[in-house]
Amino acid sequence: MTFTVPLGSCADPASARDLSPLFSPRAVAIIGASNDRSKYGNWISVQALRMRDHRPVHLVNRRGGPVLGEPAYRSLAEVPGPVDLAVIAVPAAGFEAAVDDCLAAGVRAIVGITAGFGELGEDGRLLQTALATRVREAGAVLLGPNCLGVLDSTSGLYLASNPLPAGSVGLISQSGNMALELSGILEDRGLGFSRFASLGNQADLGVADLVRAYADHPGTDMIAVYCEDFGDGRAFVAAAADAVAAGKPVVLLTVGGGAASARGAKSHTGALTSDSSVIDAACRAAGVDRVSSPHEMADLLHLLHRFGPAPARRVAVLADGGGHASVACDTAEAHGLSVPEFTPQLADALRNLLPPSAGVGNPVDLAGAGEQDITSFRTTLDLLLADPDVDSVLVTGYFGGYGRYGPELARAEIATARAMGEKVRDKGKPVVIHTMCADSPAADELRRQGLPVFRAVEDAARSLGLLARHALPAHPPKALPDPAPRVPDDGYWTARELVRAAGVSFPDARLVHTADEAVRAAAAIGCPVVIKALGLLHKSDSGGVALGLVGERAVRDAVTDMAVRLDSPGFCVEAMADLSDGVELIVGVRRDPRFGPVAMVGLGGVTTEVLRDVSFALAPLEPVQALEMLSGLRTAALLRGVRGRPAVDLDALAHAVAAITEVASAHPDIAELEVNPLLATPGGAQGLDARIVPIG
Repeated sequence: MTFTVPLGSCADPASARDLSPLFSPRAVAIIGASNDRSKYGNWISVQALRMRDHRPVHLVNRRGGPVLGEPAYRSLAEVPGPVDLAVIAVPAAGFEAAVDDCLAAGVRAIVGITAGFGELGEDGRLLQTALATRVREAGAVLLGPNCLGVLDSTSGLYLASNPLPAGSVGLISQSGNMALELSGILEDRGLGFSRFASLGNQADLGVADLVRAYADHPGTDMIAVYCEDFGDGRAFVAAAADAVAAGKPVVLLTVGGGAASARGAKSHTGALTSDSSVIDAACRAAGVDRVSSPHEMADLLHLLHRFGPAPARRVAVLADGGGHASVACDTAEAHGLSVPEFTPQLADALRNLLPPSAGVGNPVDLAGAGEQDITSFRTTLDLLLADPDVDSVLVTGYFGGYGRYGPELARAEIATARAMGEKVRDKGKPVVIHTMCADSPAADELRRQGLPVFRAVEDAARSLGLLARHALPAHPPKALPDPAPRVPDDGYWTARELVRAAGVSFPDARLVHTADEAVRAAAAIGCPVVIKALGLLHKSDSGGVALGLVGERAVRDAVTDMAVRLDSPGFCVEAMADLSDGVELIVGVRRDPRFGPVAMVGLGGVTTEVLRDVSFALAPLEPVQALEMLSGLRTAALLRGVRGRPAVDLDALAHAVAAITEVASAHPDIAELEVNPLLATPGGAQGLDARIVPIG
């Protein structure tokens, strides 16, 4: 994954750039227009000529002569009148000259189709950065290079290599093929694009710039993003959070399972943090919905388009067979939904409506009622949607196939499908349909009514689960503090004093270099004490920690032994903490190259990487955010007191966690800062160990 920081990205909305020349130009030019059907210059020109009723379209080809039956100019300088937007589709060797020609002609927006820059290595990155700088200095914008084009169906702009369906989804994609696949899936669901921008290499305009432009666009209701490199990740989070706050959901598909990012990790925090966990934290901060495939993206967009951000977690399952009912319930719960037992009132109403053999407790099993009276699907659905304890309904089974039993039942089934659609529109609650007969006339009628129809029950349940999670609140990150002076070294003493100065308590300690100094320090502190050898990253693994030392002989022997085995530059003599009523936690902050400091909290001590009970968020944290992270741990019950153990002071613990994230965020010279363990007790929170991993 190539890391670039788009020059235009900025977390400050006041600095948002004017992208109207990109999406609503008065006139456009295609530089590299071609009659060769194997070239982008041909594909783009074919699409561009569709919009001649909206604006002048000028074809530019250095050889001159007709292109696609239209006159072509040899250079942009020959084009009569101003050009707001130019698409460059020439070989890489001619791209720089083409950009200069555009800027000389007063072009305000450039779309770089041409490849062969940052994706090829450092020389290409330097060249595209220099070009982007020239574009910005001229007051223009550059999309790409190495991109597929741009489209705005609301302004009649068609400058992508392929036609795309019109609609209300704004798409930003770093992959051309992914955009084309998503367009087909969305079109099958009756959706299309208000805008499309291909990110390419993001030399100038980045994903954050485009999200801001889409959020301000009246024709865009939802924003879909496929992105591999976020550049300035904090700018993306800020732009996406603003879009979500404006009522425009942002759905993200990205890549990165995290193995590569952890290869060079040198602390527990680094080993546990992955690309994926960082992106999840960024999504939670911005209120972005993260999906794992184009189909998931399309399904969630479909449900958001149809139902809006409606509650969906408490689902009623309506089936016409026991097998489908049971599988649907298990699948729904596997996707985070709840299938609660119905109230006695709803169960009685269903019992009065359906045959005695029907199941009425959730799931509802019609048990043959469909064959006897196809309208029972509609009447049952009506009861379920009217119940205040039901958020959504999952219909599963054979509906759509009853029409095979004869023309009269076929007509009744289609009429029932139409009536079901009317009921759903009337109630406004989310309803998804799984049917074994997805190609039937009744299923087609359900689709015409706007109901999501699925061939697999797991897809139906997953889409409802995505919608249910959409309602979770955003957690905007706290602003980054001003940079602090560099730390002098990465030793334990420096780490503990840095954290202690931020307000986190540590046991009384002394820094010593000899056994005699250690003996005097232990006497001043009071036994038992802990001896820690300095200069080691994982002191316990190397035998660099001695616990519970009492008396001069024990202290002297421990220091002497470590000095011989470890060649340590010094030692920390520390008071031994009382662990009896405490819970050991880990608090770490790792600086991500895209999203900046990322905080991690979890169960700590020597079992951290074994249990892997951790939570992530963008740092720094407010105490209330720290408390939310702690409460989300699987082992959070330990903090509240279990099996006779007292509860810890959660308020003090949250403030300590927040302080650690604040000090780490203020040090761009620190790659990782970790306190492990942070001992939480009924009396407060105390750091027992700390480590720094410097940048580089």
